[in-house]
Amino acid sequence: MKLPDDIQELLKRRFQSKYREWLKAFASGNDSDTVWPLEINLGVPTEQKAIQQQESVRSWITTWKLWQGANQKFVDQKPAGSLVWAERRWQTLGTQSVPLKLTLASPDDVALWIGESARWLLAVDRFKTLVQRWPALFDALPRHYNVLADYSDSDFLRLADILSWICTNPNSNLYIRQIPVTGIDSKWLESRKSLVYELVSAIKDDQLEDRDFYGRCGIKPQPQLIRIRILDPVLRNRFGGLCDLSSPLEEIAGFDIKATHVFIVENLQSGLAFGDLTGSMVIMGLGYGVDVLGQIPWLRHARCMYWGDIDTHGFAILNRARTYLPNLEAVLMNESTLMNHRELWVEEKEQHASTDLLLLTDAEQKLYQSLKNNAWGQKIRLEQERIRWDEAWNALQGVIAFQSDPK
Repeated sequence: MKLPDDIQELLKRRFQSKYREWLKAFASGNDSDTVWPLEINLGVPTEQKAIQQQESVRSWITTWKLWQGANQKFVDQKPAGSLVWAERRWQTLGTQSVPLKLTLASPDDVALWIGESARWLLAVDRFKTLVQRWPALFDALPRHYNVLADYSDSDFLRLADILSWICTNPNSNLYIRQIPVTGIDSKWLESRKSLVYELVSAIKDDQLEDRDFYGRCGIKPQPQLIRIRILDPVLRNRFGGLCDLSSPLEEIAGFDIKATHVFIVENLQSGLAFGDLTGSMVIMGLGYGVDVLGQIPWLRHARCMYWGDIDTHGFAILNRARTYLPNLEAVLMNESTLMNHRELWVEEKEQHASTDLLLLTDAEQKLYQSLKNNAWGQKIRLEQERIRWDEAWNALQGVIAFQSDPK
């Protein structure tokens, strides 16, 4: 025997699984789906079961009578749907009027039942508005029900305006701050790049393999700055004596840097700690952004070394970097370094998901697996900045002990 609370839970689950297709059907006026009206049997018991639980049956019938007469869940609104009653002529209990089923005419009734009415009606209205303007959004928008239902009026207007502007100016080559749309700034658009990308792609009705928001929308991204330090005084003379440089990737790639050794360090402060080293330079703070290494031609002519945290993400970054620099060596990322700094271990909040990193050496792979399997403790990690600097600096200098002079 289903009570109103049971029906509400059932309808919540039904709504979550069906609201996308309901939104398309009812917003377009194509509500001929055979599911409507939706009929839910209320679980009329057999006479034998009714005899066994007479008090429960009386309470069940009374509850539905009260629901039909005055819906307490939705004050000032009539009950959603209609209740169908039936008579049961039972041999022992006599003729009884029982609630047979609940009939709901449309998703509007379902939304009212689960307290979703205001959000549902707003989503339908906004869906109609956008699809009327851009019919190609018909299939994409239902995936963004929360946007349709929850955006403030001002945010919804901004969304419609930015879509309109991008479609009218597909190759503006402007920075976000330059876009002449009221209310659009970097913070607003940057936090909604994925949404705008998807909707613009749907409107343009083409498929791109990458997920480049800026290229898709014709907007100029801020230049990606790469920070390097030139550690050799002779090499610095070619750059007016400058040591610490931050420049766009394109400019870094075009530098005439004839370094024999290039250190790539995961974290900024580690790179800042380097002293002078003949023929050397350091690239700092890329983190997972090591994809840029493949766009710097002069790295292919240097001996490149990577120094990162001894944790699962540090090895994942190393593995990724070797996609672009196959001969990339790792320094200070070994078991002995880890064991010599036990007192400085901390916990890695979330380990990298991969079980195998195919570009690691056997020793690196063994250490990675030990970290993944918590061989020495729960999710341990050694941040590279925590390594005793005298030990780290001696090891880094030792890497290039037999260097040749840069040309």
